[in-house]
Amino acid sequence: MRIHKLTFHEAVRRLGLPGLGGAVLLAAAAGWAVLVVMPGIESRERAEQHMLRAQAQAAAVLRGEVQVTQPPARQLDDFYAGLPAQPAATSAIDGLYAAADAEKISLARGEYALAVEQGANMARYQILLPVRGSYAQLRRFIDTAIAKVPGLSVEDLDVERKAVSDTELEGRIRMTLYLSRR
Repeated sequence: MRIHKLTFHEAVRRLGLPGLGGAVLLAAAAGWAVLVVMPGIESRERAEQHMLRAQAQAAAVLRGEVQVTQPPARQLDDFYAGLPAQPAATSAIDGLYAAADAEKISLARGEYALAVEQGANMARYQILLPVRGSYAQLRRFIDTAIAKVPGLSVEDLDVERKAVSDTELEGRIRMTLYLSRR
């Protein structure tokens, strides 16, 4: 619908200055409603939906249907509690040798180094072991050692076969045993 220019000027002249001011205020109010009020209403509705979801989740926690996640500080405490204590390092290493005996792998003279960082609640016992055995034996040894000894990780595995026809591998395993200092 097209309004002719002369008709528009005639309508503005009939309204006068007070009518024109009212029309401008009416247009400003409509713009305010579209640009400010409507987004505010939508934001409030989203906040209400969020609040309802939070209330439903809180009710589920109170009923015991949902487990509450622990705060990071508590998770860190649980992590340290799962590690062997520093004085118990020898029993953890005994578990490592037991895993080797189960696979009939002889662990020759190894190198052990304790690394303690100031201000940390954790110590690292770095272990370098020469190994000799079949691939399957070495694989089972590593799997058993990691399962038996909490806090043990394999840092490096370096194995080689002297000749193509050999069934045994020779090499070194570098492991780190993480210990709790609490």
